[in-house]
Amino acid sequence: MILEKIQRFCASAVASAGTLAKVAILSRRPAPKGGREGEELVIMGNGPSLRRDLDARREWLMSRPRMAVNFFANTPDYDAVRPEYYILADGHFFNGVSADRNVADLWRRLADTDWDMTLFVARKYLDMARTMTAGNRKITVKGINLTPVEGWEWLCRMLIDRGLGMPRPRNVMVPAIMSAVREGFRRIYLCGADHTWTRTLSVDDENFVVSVQPHFYKDNSEEHTRVRTAYAGLRLHDVLGSMTVAFRSYWRIAGYARARGIEIINATPGSMIDAFPREAPVFD
Repeated sequence: MILEKIQRFCASAVASAGTLAKVAILSRRPAPKGGREGEELVIMGNGPSLRRDLDARREWLMSRPRMAVNFFANTPDYDAVRPEYYILADGHFFNGVSADRNVADLWRRLADTDWDMTLFVARKYLDMARTMTAGNRKITVKGINLTPVEGWEWLCRMLIDRGLGMPRPRNVMVPAIMSAVREGFRRIYLCGADHTWTRTLSVDDENFVVSVQPHFYKDNSEEHTRVRTAYAGLRLHDVLGSMTVAFRSYWRIAGYARARGIEIINATPGSMIDAFPREAPVFD
């Protein structure tokens, strides 16, 4: 028992030291906190269940601030829903502008936004995002530190409080939630966060891992090709390990939220995220 405690302490100490090193190297001064203390927010993931939310409980969605993610702006719903917040964390949204028509279309749609909106982006792409939206005064761009923090819980919570890091951001929902927390929201609803990845995961007869991640909109051929290319060469245990990281991060967020008096409610029917309390959808 004593040996196990020593081993756990040493493992936490090593992880904490690694976290401090990563923060020192990768993190930069975060954007100021927002002023939405105590308000509610709906984060709209792009899972297939969001279609029903948009069609059947739009009044509920529109009654509170909304955050959209990834390719949401490329859908007809963007102009109708008019999200107050948007987040892009994956490097593909910054490195693929010239090679991916979908990414180029996304930035054009964002640049044409005609309502006030805060755009969160990975801190290292802050200057690029500001350049891409420079002609639009409606958009405020904020950089977020995606640096993963691990180790002693008190240290992780202190770094998260200061905006210097977060639980491992394997999925865009992780930085979306943490950005919402930093803005001051104290009740956060998750919609379109199906995360039913294992249901569409398979291995074909040539041992290629096939992962179909359906969205509430229909992906075009360019996106299907990009996903197939991204998964080329990956092994099944790598893909499953990546999923494990994502679901573990949600449990770490849940612990942080409880400690800070923040409610995170999973309002996605059939979601496989098991870290947050559920709330049955209310349809109009």
